Amino acid sequence: MALVYYYVMFAISLLLVIVYSYIFHKHFDANMTIMSALVPVINLGFVLMGRAQVVEEALAALKLTYIGGCFLLVSAMFLIIHICGIELKPWMRAIIITFSCLVFGTVITIGTSINIFYEYNPDLKIPDLAYYGGATYITNKHYGFMHTIFYIMVGFYYLVTISVIVFSFFKKKQVPRSILFLIILAVTIAIIGFFGGRIITHKIELLPLTYNIGMIIYIIIASRLRMYDASDSVIDSLVQKGETGFISFDGKMRYLGSNETAKRMIPELNELRVDHHITHNLWLSENFLSQVKTFKQDESKNKVLLERDGKFYLIQINHLIIGRFHQGYQFLITDDTANQQYIKLIQNYNIKLEEEVANKTKDIVEMQEKLVLGMATMIEGRDNSTGGHIKRTSDCIRILADELKKDNILGLSDNFYSNLIKAAPMHDLGKIVVDDSILRKPGKYTPEEYNIMKTHAAEGARIVKQILEGTNDQEFTTIAINVAHFHHERWDGSGYPNQLKGKEIPIEARIMAVADVYDALVSKRVYKEKMSFEEADKIIMEGMGKHFDPELERFYIAAKDKLERYYKEQSER
Repeated sequence: MALVYYYVMFAISLLLVIVYSYIFHKHFDANMTIMSALVPVINLGFVLMGRAQVVEEALAALKLTYIGGCFLLVSAMFLIIHICGIELKPWMRAIIITFSCLVFGTVITIGTSINIFYEYNPDLKIPDLAYYGGATYITNKHYGFMHTIFYIMVGFYYLVTISVIVFSFFKKKQVPRSILFLIILAVTIAIIGFFGGRIITHKIELLPLTYNIGMIIYIIIASRLRMYDASDSVIDSLVQKGETGFISFDGKMRYLGSNETAKRMIPELNELRVDHHITHNLWLSENFLSQVKTFKQDESKNKVLLERDGKFYLIQINHLIIGRFHQGYQFLITDDTANQQYIKLIQNYNIKLEEEVANKTKDIVEMQEKLVLGMATMIEGRDNSTGGHIKRTSDCIRILADELKKDNILGLSDNFYSNLIKAAPMHDLGKIVVDDSILRKPGKYTPEEYNIMKTHAAEGARIVKQILEGTNDQEFTTIAINVAHFHHERWDGSGYPNQLKGKEIPIEARIMAVADVYDALVSKRVYKEKMSFEEADKIIMEGMGKHFDPELERFYIAAKDKLERYYKEQSER
């Protein structure tokens, strides 16, 4: 039974090595790694001693078990000193290690004629073997003076460890109390195993069990410490000594740590104890908890600008990721005062500049609109077949736009429709280049004359582009050019000047085409009488899918009654 116990303890120690390897992080203290490697070796010594058949074999295995007292306890002491933030001088560390090595050197003499650690005399059966629970244990032991030195050394290591813990508990605010309690537990178990085990029984060693329990506790400590490290990995070089403040909280918003930059920016951090909830400080609670709540709802909203004492701080929140898991929250704080002052200066300048530009642009736009309307009116005066055409088509466009905006399946903005209405009077500007003999001809055009007339579309686009060149409203410019250039294109590709087909024709030109043709049909021209609304409607409807965009049919139908009322009112004036 006892031998099974030793085997089980050895197997557990190997399993703990695997666990430690899994959670290992490059910032783990080296002493932790040394401890994880030594525990299986020590427990192997107990297994070999339990299986020994002769005294010499048992004594050889015994030497492995003394690694615990000589080196495992030293590593644990160094680890605890590091955790508590106490600086140990290199020469102190060197002396301690050297002394442990010298003591273990005397352990090596066990089983030889050098009786400074154990007295060995085979003839007197000093020491001897006995058996309990299927395991061998050493009896009739006589100790040399170095064994007493060994006990003094072990006691000294425990005393130093306990002193460090007590000092840190009362003096070190930045040492997590939860970690200190775990360390106290590990040390207490080790003391019970080392000294208490020898009082309870000499037949079965408790040390393998206590070493494994201690290792489990230290693995927990190592995992927990990764959360408290406020300057881990690259953060150490980029944040700890830089201009960026860094604060860490766990998932329950308990304070884990911060760098000196953050404490300088936010003095309240100096009073907040590690492991305390953020609500222990009212200012921190008011300014950070709401940001965490917003971040949980939408992780893209992870930045906030905080103004304090005349300074601006940009605070960015991210997940605190330990290994592969989210363990809390990180806050990065940068002094954004200079940038905000610059932005404010630029904004004030831009506001003034925009006001000046807006006023000048307004004057230019008004002048351009008057110029365009003046040219359109002049052209209308030259063309005795299009009297009032400019105003009527603009009004038709407005009526159609009202219907298009109601459903808006085309996805066009209100600004688009406004620009289209403004651009409508420009659609025939190109007629200014057409000779009066053709423009004012009362009869039907010859093919040659018709070809000349058709050039007004491309010429109109050129003129509109020249007039509007340099304006800031690019959308209006584009719409005006397209209306002038393509309002005679047809859905089936039979129009002019470019024989565009379907949706190759800009939507503004497709809408303009309906208004332009409708006005031509229901208005009197020198070469024809005006059509009835019924005849005009029939032609428009027959043209849907041929001349006009079929998607516009439903909107034309919806606007038809308003168009008829409008033209009846115009004829009564």
